[in-house]
Amino acid sequence: MEGYFKQGLYLLLLISVTGVMCASIQYSVPEEKKHGSLVSNVLKDLKLGVGELSARRAQLVSQSSKQYFHLDTQSGNLHINDKIDREALCGQTEPCLLLLQIVLEDPLEFYSIDIRIEDVNDHSPRFSKKEFDLEVPENVPRNMKLPLESARDEDLGENTIQNYSLSPSEHFKLGVENNTDGSIYVDLIVEKALDREKEPFFGLTITAVDGGIPQRTGTVKINIKVLDSNDNSPHFTQSEYKVRLKENSPRDTLVTKVEAKDLDFGSNAEITYSFHRVPDEVLGLFHLNEITGEITVLGKLDYEKETNYDMSIKATDGGGLSGHCKVFMGIEDVNDNAPEVSIISLKNIIPEDSPLETVVALFSVRDKDSGDNGKTACSVEMTLPFVLKATKNNFYQLVIQTPLDREKVSEYNVTITAIDRGSPRLTSTSIIHIQISDVNDNSPIFEKSLFEMKLQENNIPGLLLGSIYAVDLDTDQNGMVTYSILPGDIGTSPAASYISINSETGNMYALRSLDYEQIKDFRITVRATDGGTPPLSSDAFVRVVVLDENDNAPFFLYPLQNSTSPCNELLPKMAEADYLITKVVAVDGDSGQNSWLTYEILKATDPGLFSIGTQNGEVKTRRPLTERDSSKQRLVIAVKDNGVPPQTSTAMLNILLVDGFSDPYLKVVDVHQQDPEDEGTLTMYLVICLASVSFVFLLCIASFVGIKMCKKDHGSSFIVAPPHFPPAIPENCSDSQSGSLSRNYPYDVCLTNGTLSSEFRFLRPLIPVFSYHSISRKSEYIT
Repeated sequence: MEGYFKQGLYLLLLISVTGVMCASIQYSVPEEKKHGSLVSNVLKDLKLGVGELSARRAQLVSQSSKQYFHLDTQSGNLHINDKIDREALCGQTEPCLLLLQIVLEDPLEFYSIDIRIEDVNDHSPRFSKKEFDLEVPENVPRNMKLPLESARDEDLGENTIQNYSLSPSEHFKLGVENNTDGSIYVDLIVEKALDREKEPFFGLTITAVDGGIPQRTGTVKINIKVLDSNDNSPHFTQSEYKVRLKENSPRDTLVTKVEAKDLDFGSNAEITYSFHRVPDEVLGLFHLNEITGEITVLGKLDYEKETNYDMSIKATDGGGLSGHCKVFMGIEDVNDNAPEVSIISLKNIIPEDSPLETVVALFSVRDKDSGDNGKTACSVEMTLPFVLKATKNNFYQLVIQTPLDREKVSEYNVTITAIDRGSPRLTSTSIIHIQISDVNDNSPIFEKSLFEMKLQENNIPGLLLGSIYAVDLDTDQNGMVTYSILPGDIGTSPAASYISINSETGNMYALRSLDYEQIKDFRITVRATDGGTPPLSSDAFVRVVVLDENDNAPFFLYPLQNSTSPCNELLPKMAEADYLITKVVAVDGDSGQNSWLTYEILKATDPGLFSIGTQNGEVKTRRPLTERDSSKQRLVIAVKDNGVPPQTSTAMLNILLVDGFSDPYLKVVDVHQQDPEDEGTLTMYLVICLASVSFVFLLCIASFVGIKMCKKDHGSSFIVAPPHFPPAIPENCSDSQSGSLSRNYPYDVCLTNGTLSSEFRFLRPLIPVFSYHSISRKSEYIT
């Protein structure tokens, strides 16, 4: 325990030598004071204002492991925190000092407090035994001193032993001798010659009295046995033994060996060794062999508690005479104490945007060893964003040296390693757990910048399209993402009327039924916003593709089924097989395979006479016509798309068989043989043909007016002339591939007032015939 205070005194000496400017205060406190007793108020002595200790986070740091004092940082009162026993704390060391430090932060300052523990008379003098047995030869000379063991009083000064007294005896008296170290030696002095035959035994009582108020006493009984004459006492070969011993010496290590000799013979020369006038601590640390005089290690030595021991060895012969010697033992320090790290203040949670040089922790390091064994160094891992800064008196600050990022590392276990300079070096570690709190420094991040979702047309409103997801690396409220659709238009309507989004889950829903034929795809912008302050956001595009559904039936462009007039086609009876009669045209509002159309004949007057191209809709003859074929043929044509399920439309086509376009006098069709419905259809057909031919005719007149004027034999106008028949049409002049009439001859059509009694007559060629194909095509134009 003494070593702690010596170490504290060395620390004070070091501070004074290095010139550290620290205030020093001294107080005195009697021992055995009750818990909570006031020592003093430090504000006045430190010249600090009220509340400044609390504002600057004052810490009371003690050099001892036990906290005997408590500092009230609000009032500045220094109180006793635990009962102080000076004897247990300092033993016989005087003065008994407790070294404290008040550490103030912002800025960092140190104030030293030396508290002297004053002794009170709380211990009575005490002998090691209740009785002592002495054997005294009868021929002992007068004034012979018989050393007695002194009483021990753990108090100091006036409170310790001041005097001894002896019970009345005519043969003995007490001799009291004050030693230079302040201790008192007591000797029993023979005042009158002894005679064993007259009085072989003496019983005396010694009383030790201290100087305290009130006085305390202690007694011991001395039993004196008078022996026969033994005129030689044991004599040590050395009066003093000096040895050095390392503090880590194991048990039974030989310290030294004392030796004494006696000139007597027999039992008077038999010597036994024993400790004399040694404290109880020595008896627990060392063992003395009473026969050999060897001193060995019995307990654990600790340099930090005691640096040297003084022992008195007594050699006693068989006749009761004794001799004495001194053993001075010095303890050498070894590096057996690792440095100790004491955390004074710590910030366990720090924001990730904390500035550099922010103090995270304040701690101190001390080593109980001395010399190089007690010198320490402190370090942390180089890979951490923290660094140590040494201050005064082995205090360290852990500060931030590089920026923190919670998204990369959310917490740190900082291992503080303290190492001394002894041999071998000893280390100790202390782990500080530091959590990094989040700030809103990360925007939400979408998985991708463009999302594509597909939607079948004619969908049910409220249908789930899909989900988008954004990740925010922040936590808690800073990482809570909400979704919204930015304002925009789809066509002429706002985007919000088509699509909605769940602000929490990112699920997207269609608000209305979509039509592929109107909207094939569209794009909207979705924003993800976190819950931080201020909030951060990011945008992503969502492309919605509308998938076609087979919801449109095919529509005939030709023959047009408008229920106004039937569609009639003329077929010369001289037509051969594969003769192209007409081409059926249909369209489908759908796309893809839903718009792939196939044609077929559902019903026909003569099923074996006609065929239709499955893909192109061309209506052709399967075989040459015969006289037995009916002059009126009716076809029901179906067109079907490739959707699932497929949709179908039908159209009706009437085909009139005529004798041939080369006969100028076409026979009048028997009206009475035709149904009223067929008559109306043919009339409409002829009217349309006439209008088309007239339009084409006018164009031809304008284009070839020069040719008409040069050919005088043709006349300036068309006049109905007697029949002039052109030569027969050669077979090689017909369009065999298309199945239509030859394009080398123009025709003039003269119609009578009746719709069905029209007459056709062939004229000489005038201009080439122009073939006009359109959605409403009815027949070949003839002029």
